[in-house]
Amino acid sequence: MAFVDKARIRLYAGKGGDGAVSFHREKYVAAGGPDGGDGGRGGSVIFVPDDNMTTLMDFKYKRKYSAPDGANGQGKRCAGKDGEDLIVRVPRGTLICDTESGALMHDMSDGQNYVAAKGGRGGWGNMHFATPTRQVPRFAKPGLPGEAREVTLELKLLADVGLIGFPNVGKSTLLSVVSRAHPKIANYHFTTLFPNLGVVYVNEGSSFVLADIPGIIEGASEGAGLGHDFLRHIERCRLLVHVVDVSGAEGRDPVEDFRIINEELRRYQPELAERPQIVAANKCDLIPDGSEALSDLRRAAEEQSIPVFEISAATHRGTEALVKCCAEMLSELPPMTPFEADYVPPEPDQEGAEDVCIEHADGLWQLEGEWLKRVAATVNFSDYESRMFFDRVLRKAGIFDRLEQMGIQDGDTVCIYDLMFDYRY
Repeated sequence: MAFVDKARIRLYAGKGGDGAVSFHREKYVAAGGPDGGDGGRGGSVIFVPDDNMTTLMDFKYKRKYSAPDGANGQGKRCAGKDGEDLIVRVPRGTLICDTESGALMHDMSDGQNYVAAKGGRGGWGNMHFATPTRQVPRFAKPGLPGEAREVTLELKLLADVGLIGFPNVGKSTLLSVVSRAHPKIANYHFTTLFPNLGVVYVNEGSSFVLADIPGIIEGASEGAGLGHDFLRHIERCRLLVHVVDVSGAEGRDPVEDFRIINEELRRYQPELAERPQIVAANKCDLIPDGSEALSDLRRAAEEQSIPVFEISAATHRGTEALVKCCAEMLSELPPMTPFEADYVPPEPDQEGAEDVCIEHADGLWQLEGEWLKRVAATVNFSDYESRMFFDRVLRKAGIFDRLEQMGIQDGDTVCIYDLMFDYRY
């Protein structure tokens, strides 16, 4: 199965059902009055974390996700059925970002469900509009449209320990030895084209997730090789195991390799260079006689207080001690905290505010219009701050000025879809 860690999709929440215009008619019941029910709420699009998913492959071909609309209201005060919420499952480490602004909306690693597109509210039936002076209201309110947006899903793998290092230094071999993962292993560069995960069992009740991160070479922080594609997966690792080939089989300098990889981490994200690290000096069984490579690497690592383990992944030498050290360090490290969301919903565009239709009858002022629908759909009327925001938007758009020019009086009732309030100067 291909590994996909980025996807762009469109979300469409359901429209609210329309309110009903109906009057109670029953034999021997005089003046039954209006009994039109409210429309149902539109379905929302909800993201749910799934620990059984490790890729965004499901979103490679399906790019549009639509929740069903709410049902219209009916007579006898019967409300329409709410639209079912659309559940979209994603890997736990997925970031949900607004495509237009690039801002982070939610980090699914916190394990909580996230409503990415909220369904529209259902419209009121005519039973809400009966007053002593208006006993036969022949109108109801339409449902509000649901939210629609484009989001970018970005997967950052959730792993406790990340294996970093140049290609062909033995990271995949080490992963296959200490876990039950079966990555592709071959003696050429870039054998590993996507991250591999494995669970390492230390002893009863102790285990951790290990990730083999490919594609890190000199210049990776600027996008060389597969750099930007997979450097993001290191960000959630609490501990890094830096695998270095000390055999000199490819004519490379282990100390220089160690320096280059750490410099790439620092350039990509300075915090990564400060992340706890262990050096795994691999292929120790192939070190030629008289070579100072291992001692030079140990000296360079110890200058930064980084422990060094001599291992041979191919012969399993030293791997058990390395695993135990990882487990001990993880027991003292705090868990990674989810990324903070920084998405701020944009203020509604005032273009189209002049097209709001205002009707007046019997002391009731009804406001309707596509612009008003969009504004109302972004407001939580049960929250005081949201209502004040709504008031500021209407005032800034000149809606209140138009009402006063048309002769609205103090105490008149204003109806904006499912919101009714008494006007006050």
